[in-house]
Amino acid sequence: EQYDHPLWKKYESDSEGAGHGGMDFFVLHAFIESIKRKVPTPIDVYDAAAWSVLVPLSEQSVAQGGAPMAIPDFTGGRWVWRKSDFALDDQY
Repeated sequence: EQYDHPLWKKYESDSEGAGHGGMDFFVLHAFIESIKRKVPTPIDVYDAAAWSVLVPLSEQSVAQGGAPMAIPDFTGGRWVWRKSDFALDDQY
């Protein structure tokens, strides 16, 4: 409890049963709040693409005896300068 993120403390009861240990609530809540506030979403299209490729790459790795798989750079190198801002504060 001492090290729980402020968002977890604020929305713990709301997130119960939301899937993935409650994390689905936080992702959806942040998306909705971003739209309401007219600010960029904390999880953008590049994050979504990178996360979506993990399962097929894992399947390929398993099929090849655990061989490492390169994760494509969907940002075209822009990841170096991208600001990571998901859940850095207690706003949403």
